[in-house]
Amino acid sequence: MTTDYQPQDRSFTLTRILAASRQSVFRAWTDPDHLAWFYNPDMPTPTTPIEVDLRVEGTWKQQMIVNEGLSYPTGGIYLEIVADERLVFRWGAVGGWPELDGENEFTAPVVTVQLNELGTETELVLTVRFSEHLEIEEVQKLILGGTQEGWGATIDRVKDSTAITPKTHGRVEGPQI
Repeated sequence: MTTDYQPQDRSFTLTRILAASRQSVFRAWTDPDHLAWFYNPDMPTPTTPIEVDLRVEGTWKQQMIVNEGLSYPTGGIYLEIVADERLVFRWGAVGGWPELDGENEFTAPVVTVQLNELGTETELVLTVRFSEHLEIEEVQKLILGGTQEGWGATIDRVKDSTAITPKTHGRVEGPQI
């Protein structure tokens, strides 16, 4: 998949088409019982519970394990919520990555998840916009240094959410052939 990117850009956008309703995809992003898809599948699943306070100025927080020596909380502060259509959040967590403490809160990236209905499928459009307070060189370093690739790998996993593909005892629900 290619993404148009200009060196002066402060944002990037990724698009995926999912064989699921907008309601299911929205639930995958907002219901802690269905957010485990966000974790790196190559690492152990954290035991820290996923927290979601789904309201404007509420927070979402979950522990990420990058490798044996590196784990941190990530998530965000909700800025806009339109059920089954759009989520906008300031990305990060206090003590996590990106850091969202009092000084960094307004320089943290803003993520928009737009869900567009395509018949029985959903177009997921994710945009990550970096603050005007950051130098463009720092933004480019973040985008090209793994942020865009990491978000791409992350949203590739949303299709595995139990909100989209319910599983019971390791088997997909539905008629058995």
